[in-house]
Amino acid sequence: MSTVRAPQDRRSDIRNIAIIAHVDHGKTTLVDAVLRQTHVHRKIDDMGERIMDSMDQERERGITIRAKNASVIYNGVKINIVDTPGHADFGGEVERTLRMVDGVLILVDAKEGPMPQTTFVLRKALALGHKAIVVINKIDRPDAVIDDVVNRTFDLFVHLGATDEQLDFPIVYTSAIKGIATLDVNKPGTDIVPLLDTVLEKIPAPAITVDAPLQILVLALVQDPYKGKMGIGKIQSGSIARRQNVMVLGKNGAQIPGKVSDLAVYSGLDRADTEQAAAGEIVAVAGLDDVSIGDTIADADKPVALPRVSIDEPTVQMTFSVNNSPFAGREGKFLTSRHLRERLFKELETNVSLRVNETDSADRFLVAGRGELHLSVLIEQMRREGYELQVSQPEVIVHREGDKVMEPYEELTIQVPETYQGTVIEELGKRRGELRHMRLIHSDVGTSEMHLEYHIPTRGIMGLKNILLAKTRGTVILHHVFSAYEPAEERDLLVTPHGSLVAYEDGASTGYAIFMTQERGAMFIGPGVEVYRGMVVGQNSRDEDLDVNVCKEKHLSNMRASGSDEALVLTPPREMTLEFALEYIGSDELVEITPQNLRLRKRLLNPDDRRKAKKAGK
Repeated sequence: MSTVRAPQDRRSDIRNIAIIAHVDHGKTTLVDAVLRQTHVHRKIDDMGERIMDSMDQERERGITIRAKNASVIYNGVKINIVDTPGHADFGGEVERTLRMVDGVLILVDAKEGPMPQTTFVLRKALALGHKAIVVINKIDRPDAVIDDVVNRTFDLFVHLGATDEQLDFPIVYTSAIKGIATLDVNKPGTDIVPLLDTVLEKIPAPAITVDAPLQILVLALVQDPYKGKMGIGKIQSGSIARRQNVMVLGKNGAQIPGKVSDLAVYSGLDRADTEQAAAGEIVAVAGLDDVSIGDTIADADKPVALPRVSIDEPTVQMTFSVNNSPFAGREGKFLTSRHLRERLFKELETNVSLRVNETDSADRFLVAGRGELHLSVLIEQMRREGYELQVSQPEVIVHREGDKVMEPYEELTIQVPETYQGTVIEELGKRRGELRHMRLIHSDVGTSEMHLEYHIPTRGIMGLKNILLAKTRGTVILHHVFSAYEPAEERDLLVTPHGSLVAYEDGASTGYAIFMTQERGAMFIGPGVEVYRGMVVGQNSRDEDLDVNVCKEKHLSNMRASGSDEALVLTPPREMTLEFALEYIGSDELVEITPQNLRLRKRLLNPDDRRKAKKAGK
């Protein structure tokens, strides 16, 4: 959240705050409670669309992908609220957003406590010197362990190197769904007022210079259907007005003159037009077509640039290429390398933690991001826009420092029923995971769970989720966050290779053929699905590829035998999601992505070509 203090005018104060949380539904509910308390009436579904869910994917995935703004008026003070992504894969959004605010709310679940994604965002906030208010949510849960969560949160602050002033954080206990907050967990609250009072008391006013020349650091971009591109940022000094001449200070000292055509501030969940805004306010500025994230909007006569935002480098990369499968062009609108190139480079304007490099092939691009989720969100968005493409297996990005090879490591947190702890520990050991902490969480209302914390190479996490879900019957919960680049693990990871069931001929799958094939492994398709030679139709139970004919039909004759014509019992195929596909594929496989379908395929569709390539590789 951010706060702006106008000189000698208490009633025009502003507070700018950011909400940090691992569970985004909790953020939605808390913001809705604040809106209702301050008489901004919105249904929670509508609020979810506006502040939490500008993209359909956010609702489906239950995560925040893009930072969003809202504001409320409380006791004559304007509180600007910025919703930050909680996942480290969207760290570019987080790092920019935190530069807008002057304090943060750390929203922690009363049972789960602080999670790795919370750790990532909190580390960034503390490094910027922000003060924090800890909000323990869902205190009415029957399995809440509030004292333990408070202790773990304090330990987290200490671990992240918080100053003595930051360690003296206030704690507010809430049940956001009921719209209540209290400063004493033993004294239930009646409304959300204690939280708002704490914000006004503990979050400082922004450090601004009213009389200095204009400076706004652009930290986000939004496209308005009527006003065009709008740059969003906090006014660090001076003031800005509509129709004012300004200077955009870009990369490498570039100076681009411009004129403000429209100016907006945030009011409730909407942007409200205004004629003028003073230092400390978060504004959206239109009319500057050449503005980019990290640029400074400065005074036209005395332009002074602010330091650009530094973004952590990507850790994972994959190849995006034009779809060249036998089914290419059937469903998509954008098929060519020109379409693909324009879309990827357009994404760079707003997705600052993404990197796109051209390769020696005109129809293939190397795309690097902060993690598999970061890249899969981009792929899914392109798919919904009508693009057809195919992508390769994700690979970690290694760095060389002198004679040392450095690879990314991550902090992995796993919660699993006590029964499966041995299975999980065994699998993580194969992947060179180092167990840092183990704790048994007793529960009076359910199964006791084991909480495990690992330090593990990023490449050890790839494909881990699907394996653990299978071995724990879907009961495992895991989260991971990038830690640092460290010397590469010299020993190979003992990851068992998978074998695929590969279609041997073109055609439509039949129930009879699938019934005869499903004993070989898990199927990815059902009957009546069009397939082509080289398409992956299932996972082999052995660690070798197997060519199968899923289009075979039962030979018809007038001969019948007792029991031979009974109804075939088919095992339901495994659901194909983008995340599953990216984790499953091997180095010789691709994911074919179209607006309507996801297909797995071999790079070389001809089985003879695959055999030759395998021999040449040996």
